[in-house]
Amino acid sequence: MPSLTQAEVARLRADTPGVSQVMHFNNAGASLMPRPVIAAMQDYLAFEAITGGYEAVAARSQDIDDFYHVCARLINATPRNIAFTASATDAFGRALSSVPLQPGDVIVTTDNDYISNQLAFLSFQRRFGVRLLRAEELPEGGVDPDSVRSLIREHRPQLVSVSHVPTNSGLIQDVEAVGRICREHEVLYLVDACQSVGQMPVDVQAIGCDFLSATFRKFLRGPRGAGFLYVSDHVLDVGLEPLLIDMRGARWSGRDAYTPSERAHRFEEWEQNYALMMGSRAACCYALDVGLAAIQMRTWTLADILRDGLKQLHGVEVLDRGREQCAIVTAYFRGRTQDQLTAQLSGINVGFSLAQYAVIDFAQKQVPWALRVAPHYYNTEEEVRILLDRLKEV
Repeated sequence: MPSLTQAEVARLRADTPGVSQVMHFNNAGASLMPRPVIAAMQDYLAFEAITGGYEAVAARSQDIDDFYHVCARLINATPRNIAFTASATDAFGRALSSVPLQPGDVIVTTDNDYISNQLAFLSFQRRFGVRLLRAEELPEGGVDPDSVRSLIREHRPQLVSVSHVPTNSGLIQDVEAVGRICREHEVLYLVDACQSVGQMPVDVQAIGCDFLSATFRKFLRGPRGAGFLYVSDHVLDVGLEPLLIDMRGARWSGRDAYTPSERAHRFEEWEQNYALMMGSRAACCYALDVGLAAIQMRTWTLADILRDGLKQLHGVEVLDRGREQCAIVTAYFRGRTQDQLTAQLSGINVGFSLAQYAVIDFAQKQVPWALRVAPHYYNTEEEVRILLDRLKEV
């Protein structure tokens, strides 16, 4: 697998204004944007200001159409399958709302699915009488595909949903194995790739999912307030559509009739933030130019250095589980508080996961919170050393 040279890292850092102001290890929250992403948004806003909102869209229609092409390249899809959304959660909700659920129907998910996904499932359970079942975990962590298979055979769920990488640890769940099982049993499959797209290669054909939701602000280094949804040809061809479809997603074809778009546009809204779309397009291009395999090698290597360093610190418990671990590192500092860590790390951006964000996982680990450190390829080994030295002082 290719890796980035020190010269390439230096060039990428020079392309990132934020690194001159802060050491940023909160990439699982929101990454520092590179100059082309910033410029793309500023350029579109400036053009819109002197041209007019509707007129700017018409004039830049080719660039707008290109967004769907480069986003599709990112995950091995086609432009037909891509919908632009306001966030990963927005994308996930649109996909979920299209599943024809009835009282008594079953959704199968995992212990490690993202908090907003869990809340959506529980809301469906409370409001519509849908049953929520969670697959068992492997001893080393992560969903057990055999448990998913057993639940499918016994309960015939309408939907299986798995977060590729949870927000609260470096765990990578085997979404491809689950995808094979879902295809075998013809069950709809929704994957949350919010934390994986941008830090590793993600291939929807290999995963075999019907839906995949993602954001631009995290490892893709795009703007906040922007996400996308992959919708498979199968979903489009059988006619699934979001619960609240608007004039972007459908044509009003008669007094009491409408015709949904043949593309994933049916999952979009007519009103969109095109400046953010242009920033998102630039973020896709940037990631493709750097190379997803090289990004994975660089980020995972830095994460391994962090984990090894944290394991040497007294009173620190590294919490990440799974056969394979990614560029999110979580640890609990016994006898210390979040405020103490925050004060010690002044000038260094990190994140924290709370028990309320990962009720099941943190109950199993018996911790109330976790420090979350997520390096990206523009971070340096020296920054990692400084971070570990600061934490050692705690």
